[in-house]
Amino acid sequence: MSKSFDAQGVIHSIDDTKEYGQNGFTKREFVIQLSGEGENPAYPNHVAFELIKDKCSIMDQYQVGDEVIVHFNLSGRLWNAPGKPEKCFTSLQAWRVENAGAQQQTTPMPDAPPFPGQGFDDDVPF
Repeated sequence: MSKSFDAQGVIHSIDDTKEYGQNGFTKREFVIQLSGEGENPAYPNHVAFELIKDKCSIMDQYQVGDEVIVHFNLSGRLWNAPGKPEKCFTSLQAWRVENAGAQQQTTPMPDAPPFPGQGFDDDVPF
């Protein structure tokens, strides 16, 4: 089982959903430029993510330039081609994407009413 991670960034590109093979396997890739804590804009980091199967439609609601938080799993596999050296492929498989602005906005909590029977007494000596 792979560990879950998240990354914040601005959407750089969104590919179309592509179908592979005869069984209807679908995949969609997108790239974000990392932002937030620890990122230096002078040295931008672009990271590619993939969505698979029913998750491909997640990116339909986003556009290039939107700031998002991507929740993803890190996975990898080895590939051996006859007569060639072994190669390792790493995938960042996104499973949820959120608008970063929605994460940062907080709704102020209204003042809680006093508990029943606890009125405010103006005659208190302090």
